[in-house]
Amino acid sequence: MLRAKGPLLTVDVGERTATETTIDEQLEACVGGRAVATALAHDRIPFEADPFGPENRLYLSTGPLQQSKMSFTGRMNMTGLSPLTDGLVSTNAGGYLSRNFVETGYSVLEIVGESDELLAVHVTEDGVEFEAVPELEGATVPETSDYLEERHDLGSDHCIAVGPAGENRVRFASVMTYDHRAFGRGGLGAVLGSKNVKCVTFAGDAAPPVEIPDPPEMDIHSEAAQSEDLMRRQGTTGNTEMINEAFSLPTRYFEAYKFEHADAIGGDAVEDKKYKKGACSACAYACKLPTRDEESGLETEGPEFETVYAFGSLQGVGDIVDVMKSNDLCDTLGMDTISAGVTVAAYLASQDEFGNAELAHDVTERIASREGIGDLLAEGVERCHDELGVDSYAVKGLELAAHDGRVLNGQGLSYAVANRGGDHMYESRVMSAEYGGRIDPEGTLGKAEALVEGENEAAFRDTGIVCAFGSGYVTDERLGALFDADHEDLLEIGARTVELERHFNNQRGFDRDDDRLPYDLPDLEAAISEYYEARGWNDDGTVPSSAIDSVTAADD
Repeated sequence: MLRAKGPLLTVDVGERTATETTIDEQLEACVGGRAVATALAHDRIPFEADPFGPENRLYLSTGPLQQSKMSFTGRMNMTGLSPLTDGLVSTNAGGYLSRNFVETGYSVLEIVGESDELLAVHVTEDGVEFEAVPELEGATVPETSDYLEERHDLGSDHCIAVGPAGENRVRFASVMTYDHRAFGRGGLGAVLGSKNVKCVTFAGDAAPPVEIPDPPEMDIHSEAAQSEDLMRRQGTTGNTEMINEAFSLPTRYFEAYKFEHADAIGGDAVEDKKYKKGACSACAYACKLPTRDEESGLETEGPEFETVYAFGSLQGVGDIVDVMKSNDLCDTLGMDTISAGVTVAAYLASQDEFGNAELAHDVTERIASREGIGDLLAEGVERCHDELGVDSYAVKGLELAAHDGRVLNGQGLSYAVANRGGDHMYESRVMSAEYGGRIDPEGTLGKAEALVEGENEAAFRDTGIVCAFGSGYVTDERLGALFDADHEDLLEIGARTVELERHFNNQRGFDRDDDRLPYDLPDLEAAISEYYEARGWNDDGTVPSSAIDSVTAADD
């Protein structure tokens, strides 16, 4: 089976040491990406670890496809113990980092410890350099990129960085790359900030040889280049108006299901502001959204659909330029736009200030600096909603994404059982089927088998690593051909990954009581039991020890 190659590089920023470990056996079992990072995290992060403690470990990992010439492969995985959910999370980002990372010769970077001064860490094929960077304290993400360009001749495509939000341990801080691409969900930027690491750079010319099967490699690339998909013009915002009209676009902190100004912040409005094409490395699909407002001079990338929801409809804001500014603030300061937007919406609800974009921008900046009310909001909705006097729209501490489980009941079930909580990317097959009419969006029963398969597939695609938006091109058959494996074998790697995540979280006290929603759905408890049965788990939401013994043996 095709897999990533190269050792694990462990960087202890407290001790200022770097150690290489051969992980060929783990890569044979796990391929790379999310699966190998999850297996390492399960074995090497203490179950009782403090997310902000030196014992927490942050993993940056690649898959074998990051050495291909194929579209939909410009992504990387990041895994760690989340300060927002208090469980294990994985998140991935696009951009141009992945090719530069593999040129260092490593398959996984592990960061542990805690520095006594703010650091830039430089990783090359020749070793690791630690640079004290006190002058970068409080710097924004673009300011950090400018520093690296000036001092080290390395652009933003060579680095990961945190903004002020990460340094200040905002629980939904992102790790950023290429200035506007985010390892967004779960607050891993706060983990990197807690280790007093401002940025990490990657450069080299030592990528180990990986042979990518062709076909289908270049067939996929060619089809991506010739595609006429709406997403190539409007990114993920292309269906905003349809979702608002036919389903639900959560509005005014979930008070309403429809937003009367959806057309002013949807796909056409975003496309009107788009001034050039944008892509990730090696990707001819080019679905990113470089946008510019000529009147104000604001330039950013996006917003994508989730940001249109979080800083638009959910806050009652109906001006696309206001949403663009919110998007840019989050990227510049280093925050997940979903969690930040939902949290700001909760604050606007508490103040009866829906539609006040100026206040939303001010509060967003205050969150990043933990100034005034921002210190409370930086904890996230689950931890601050009581003091605000509003309901918490989060699952396992992670603020809900846009796709409304109150209308798409299978997606609601997905949010409830997902190991990382209210994230639409943990599994999207059921959601897509409900939108497309292939599965009735009403009801939760009878959807568990499809949900399990969707989670397993998403976990493997995060392992390979293949962009979720390439599923129409990187079909199941082609995925099997790329990895020289039966599709069922790939799904089994995904299943083991989900199981290890769940077991890790079980050891931290997570069980059925945490698989809950902030709203009622029909037969939800019975549907959750169906899901556990389909997974082979106990009815209390825990993984049997025999199953973990089997998973661990597969990784040995």
